[in-house]
Amino acid sequence: MLVVGESLVGTTAARHLRTLGHTGPITIIGAEGHGACSRPPLSKAVLKDPAADHTLGLALDGLGADVIRSPAVSADIRRRTVTTADGRQVAYGALIVATGADARRLAAHGQRGELVLRTLDDARLLRGRLADTGSVIVVGAGFLGMEVASACAARGIPATVVDADRPLQRILGDHLSAEITARAAAHGIRFVQATGFATLTGDPVSGVALPDGTELTADLVVTCAGEVPCTGWLGGTGLAGRLGVGIDHACATTVPGVFAAGAVTYLRGDGTRPDRRAPFWSNAVAQGRAAAASALGLPQPGPPQDDYFWTEVAGLTVKIVGRLPLLGEPATVPGSMADGRALLTWSHADGTSTAVAYGLRKPVAALRALAATPLPPSP
Repeated sequence: MLVVGESLVGTTAARHLRTLGHTGPITIIGAEGHGACSRPPLSKAVLKDPAADHTLGLALDGLGADVIRSPAVSADIRRRTVTTADGRQVAYGALIVATGADARRLAAHGQRGELVLRTLDDARLLRGRLADTGSVIVVGAGFLGMEVASACAARGIPATVVDADRPLQRILGDHLSAEITARAAAHGIRFVQATGFATLTGDPVSGVALPDGTELTADLVVTCAGEVPCTGWLGGTGLAGRLGVGIDHACATTVPGVFAAGAVTYLRGDGTRPDRRAPFWSNAVAQGRAAAASALGLPQPGPPQDDYFWTEVAGLTVKIVGRLPLLGEPATVPGSMADGRALLTWSHADGTSTAVAYGLRKPVAALRALAATPLPPSP
């Protein structure tokens, strides 16, 4: 068994291979010298507290795995081998692709100074720069962008978030987006809605230019504009396309013996649904387990997707279980959005529901139970 990617997905898959009874060799190829770490805390904890650096490691103890910390550079699916940057050629019987994604960058070729947040090294660099920064521009108002802006606000650093859509609107819909935007503004996070794509200005980067001619400047500019699947090493294999590596519900690719999971993948459409990416932490765990079972020829341990999400904006935690995006008004809103303590539910046309704990300490199991309860249609 060969797992390429010492990530949450890769380590989950390797551990699940053992849980399912695999006693043969497991090799893990990783690209980061310090090993695997959990990514969600990078924007939620590491930017605020250096002590958090030491809590992120994903241990491989007890797996009996051979770990190679040199990036994969090519794969030969006919000979079933993967070659690493240091020249090693590793054979496999089954391959699990778990190389994740890199941060999408907006800087022009040769333009210096753009900051991103994808790795522990990125988080450490950004945290150090924030220590003596007077202002920040964040390009992108998704989960990551709003978490970075929140970390700035917690330090008393004025942050401006730039996007073509309101904060989290594409993911959470108009209702929650409006509430989150208002809360962020009350905590000193300014939002500027662009009419199109922003361009980074300066060398080193010192601002952004908007399509209407407006130019914003700041001491730091952080790009949080999504991710790019890490598929360069799969060139010539036919496994990867623009969206990443296509998989089915069993995490199988179109090549026998090759499986994939996590942010490097997209779920292939089936005629009723289009191709879809879902690069979230919860899916990484579910798909890592699914890929391990498929690689061993065993039944799936559960759904290969887990619709659980959580974020933290301006000191308020938002936990979500269920399908996104959220359209229209919620079906129920016990509590007070203004006070930052509410439990919201949305119902969907297919009979499923989505539950949102807005500032409430609600166990995920309770949200799952609520999301599984049929509700009247949302308005």
